[in-house]
Amino acid sequence: MPVIEVKNLTKVFGRNTKEALSRLEQGHSKEEILNETGCTVAVNKATFSVKQGEFFVIMGLSGSGKSTLIRLINRLIEPTEGNIFIDGKDISNLDKQALRQVRREKLSMVFQRFALFPHRTILENAEFGLEIQKMDKTERRKKATEALQLVGLRDYLDQYPDQLSGGMQQRVGLARALTNDPEVLLMDEAFSALDPLIRKDMQDELIELQAKMKKTIIFITHDLDEALRLGDRIALMRDGSIVQIGTPEEILVNPANDYVEKFVEDVDRSKVLTAKHVMKRPETVNIERHGPRVALERMRAEGISSILVIDNNRHLKGYVTADDALEARNKEVSDLNEILKTDIQSVDKDKPMNDIFNMIYDSPIPIAVVEDKRLVGVLVRGAIIAGLASEGGVNGND
Repeated sequence: MPVIEVKNLTKVFGRNTKEALSRLEQGHSKEEILNETGCTVAVNKATFSVKQGEFFVIMGLSGSGKSTLIRLINRLIEPTEGNIFIDGKDISNLDKQALRQVRREKLSMVFQRFALFPHRTILENAEFGLEIQKMDKTERRKKATEALQLVGLRDYLDQYPDQLSGGMQQRVGLARALTNDPEVLLMDEAFSALDPLIRKDMQDELIELQAKMKKTIIFITHDLDEALRLGDRIALMRDGSIVQIGTPEEILVNPANDYVEKFVEDVDRSKVLTAKHVMKRPETVNIERHGPRVALERMRAEGISSILVIDNNRHLKGYVTADDALEARNKEVSDLNEILKTDIQSVDKDKPMNDIFNMIYDSPIPIAVVEDKRLVGVLVRGAIIAGLASEGGVNGND
């Protein structure tokens, strides 16, 4: 069961919402509905689910409806239509008391602006949510201290917000959201107010933090690079509608329509694409069944000067060259172990291409691509250049 499930969630601002909804059903555009009814369709039948521990990014340009959508999820804004399920429970129509309980136990939110109390210390800011829940002072301070330690602010408990940098203040906001150990963390443009260098540092810290916490995170951004960097999956919005949901690779390689394609056209593909997207099928010989003669014949047939060597479990053992295989054949050597070279570089299939450039540039032979120590592909310079330059996407088998 998904932690969060949103079904046909719609928000229309204005007085004549019934007429606006009717026109929406008839297929009228957001602009047409505004002109005809005076109502603004902020979110249009959004449907998606988020799994436990998933980092789900909702992104779009200004006015796309992304910030309204995240506020609908915790009902800071009331939906016009549709349903929101948290752990299978529909919270769309909960009364204020029941909703307050869900927010306390399940959800925490981090806003774009830090919203810290200037007259309270860092510790007092972090414990504020537990304070209004009337938690015992000793217990809430313990929890707040642990959260501040988690975000690297253990030594700043007694300082005040104006004594901290912007990035540190945002960490306080994050710690405050973590003090009640929420199941779901909602982050609305959380890093948008930060300088670019601090913003990148915060992204790195959040990635590291998520590796430890394994929270379910819904993160709002207008920055595509940020979305690609952080998200397990991304929902791209336009005019209140979700136009595509997918992994960063899926959105970059297989855009759903012209809008998405144009949206991602200027992205540095090397930061998003991984080894699996540009690897080629590897030519191999089996060290447990083949000898130099078979290796030499395979290389001749494929027009290559070296070949990868695996065992029966497809574990990479190394490689042999055509020169060595020819010499071994002439000397009647039958064991590949005697000419096996092991100075081959290998990378995981999910390693970003941006991290492989220097390796492939310096390597006289192709680079092996592995998954759980098993050989799954090979990287050659030509395939990498062609894959990153491709306008129509990347196919690892081409």
